[in-house]
Amino acid sequence: MVAHDRMPLQFSSMAADDDPAPYPGLELLATAILMLTETLEISYANPAAENLFELSRRQLLGNSARTIFGEAPALFQAIDKALSSGASYTEQELELGVNGKPRLHLSCTVSVIETRNATLLLEFRHIDQQLKIAREERLLEQQQANRELIRSLAHEIKNPLGGIRGAAQLLERELDRPPLIEYTQVIIGEADRLQALVNRLLTPHRLPSYRRTNIHELLARVASVVQAEFPEVAIGSDFDISLPEFEADPEQLTQALLNVVKNAAQALQVIGGRREIRITTRVARGLTLAKRRYRLALAVSVEDNGPGVPDEIRDRIFYPLVSGREGGSGLGLTIAQTFIAQHNGTIECESAPGRTVFTSFLPLEFNRRGA
Repeated sequence: MVAHDRMPLQFSSMAADDDPAPYPGLELLATAILMLTETLEISYANPAAENLFELSRRQLLGNSARTIFGEAPALFQAIDKALSSGASYTEQELELGVNGKPRLHLSCTVSVIETRNATLLLEFRHIDQQLKIAREERLLEQQQANRELIRSLAHEIKNPLGGIRGAAQLLERELDRPPLIEYTQVIIGEADRLQALVNRLLTPHRLPSYRRTNIHELLARVASVVQAEFPEVAIGSDFDISLPEFEADPEQLTQALLNVVKNAAQALQVIGGRREIRITTRVARGLTLAKRRYRLALAVSVEDNGPGVPDEIRDRIFYPLVSGREGGSGLGLTIAQTFIAQHNGTIECESAPGRTVFTSFLPLEFNRRGA
């Protein structure tokens, strides 16, 4: 148990009975919040608490915490210590059973507050959720550092590359023997290939230009492009046609989704039998993306029946120049993640032999600044 010495938190004294959501800021949090009176009756619960405990606000409010949680000595010891000291306490490993449901493994921070209707504020987090958030933060920091390093190297490579190509062209004009001219053509061709690679490394630097976008139009275009390149792959779709248009950069989003779908098609090249890709769109509700809570988000899933992501690169699949395919550049997923992140979204990967799913989560935002 960890103590945090600080002054009691102060909130508006608006009564919970006067307004179903008297604390608007708490309504948007991804963490579950309960407020308790001196007698440990629940006077406020945010939507995340309703989801966590699988109880409605009506079922929570007015009931004693002892009635809801039953025997939970670690929780009530934290409450007693917070009340006696006036400081906040965090119980890192807490097991709670709620009305016969499976026990929850949580951490809980108990804080003393000053409102007319509550004395304590309890903040609950899934331990798994905490680990996931910390892992995502470390991953984003590492990827950002990698991208900056790669971008710096790309700039350094670009200038001498142009010099090599120019010198090869001048040399070609001085040669009159075809076999020697073939050598200069190889130099020019390889310089062009490296130039294209450098351009791909530098492309994600452009900021998004938002406008109203239909995700299904983009996905239809992506599917047709990949189908033309990989005619042996069956590409199916399962779209939620009720999804609204939202504000995004169509070019960047198209490139990101194209990279993900092409990655799936390329992974299928090593298997025999039926090769399938399925693209699905759904609404995700109450999602936290880039440390911000969104009421509605878009989930685009790309599923394939390929061999799966190799275990040795699974944690690094979005890093630059990391590829599980021989001859792959290792940039497709990196660029896709960069573009998705610039839209305040994220990409998650679930992979096992015979089923790999890349899911892109994008906030359904309207009236973006600069759109």
